[in-house]
Amino acid sequence: MIEGLIITPLRRIPDERGSIMHMLRSDSPHFIKFGEIYFSTAYPGVIKGWHEHTKQIQNYSVISGMIKLVLYDNRNESSTYKKIQEIFMGDDNYCLVTIPTGIIMGYKCIGEKKCILANCSTLPHDPTEMKSYDPLNFKDIDYDWSLKMK
Repeated sequence: MIEGLIITPLRRIPDERGSIMHMLRSDSPHFIKFGEIYFSTAYPGVIKGWHEHTKQIQNYSVISGMIKLVLYDNRNESSTYKKIQEIFMGDDNYCLVTIPTGIIMGYKCIGEKKCILANCSTLPHDPTEMKSYDPLNFKDIDYDWSLKMK
């Protein structure tokens, strides 16, 4: 696992009316501070990323659908420098992934329906602190986004 990455299982509380899905509380041990919450959607097969934040920490949760979240440790001082980690999250694995700065991340919507990713970041969006890279042509990361039959 990438150093500093936190994966927290989350609760869904269903009843006959629907369900409640917890994401992040201010009294959670992994809560740092509130900056902004936004939602990102993607259609099946769409790849979003690569992105790298230099100041804000991301807290990702997929509230509908499934994604393959791919993380690359770009921190020279990290024990997991240049390591890649995949996390499959969403309907079949409801969890919160806390992503430290210096991690390059991207995700692909997998399955047959649109996904909805919620992000509670520690700072409001600032385009000057984020680096973006082409997910299919970024040569620094050797990663194949295609379906892998295991």
